[in-house]
Amino acid sequence: QVQLVESGGGLVQAGGSLRLSCAASGRTVSSYTMGWFRQAPGKEREFVAAVSWSAGNTYHADSVKGRFTISRDNAKNAVYLQMNSLKPEDTAVYYCATDRVKYRDYFKFDETDYGSWGQGTQVTVSS
Repeated sequence: QVQLVESGGGLVQAGGSLRLSCAASGRTVSSYTMGWFRQAPGKEREFVAAVSWSAGNTYHADSVKGRFTISRDNAKNAVYLQMNSLKPEDTAVYYCATDRVKYRDYFKFDETDYGSWGQGTQVTVSS
């Protein structure tokens, strides 16, 4: 079973940047698409971005496109989310997760398609 640990969250002013990291242990995640999701207070968890197992393809939700960038380093068994031009509406707990299926060649956006989750890291953007 893989363990995922997110870090890098914090309090930042609108327009600022943060870089989230997700470290995996227990087994390699290089064969799995990795995703970032977020959950704001009182709202359902939503898809933010995903990166393919090969790191050759990425997908970003429209709400973060052009501001956030997902990446991964399979040698380090880690995935990252660079967040720029942050807005108050980006405030949420951010989670990383692994796809349930190895070597999937297309992206899934529903949280039920992801099997392993971290505990989350809080991102708060002040106006």
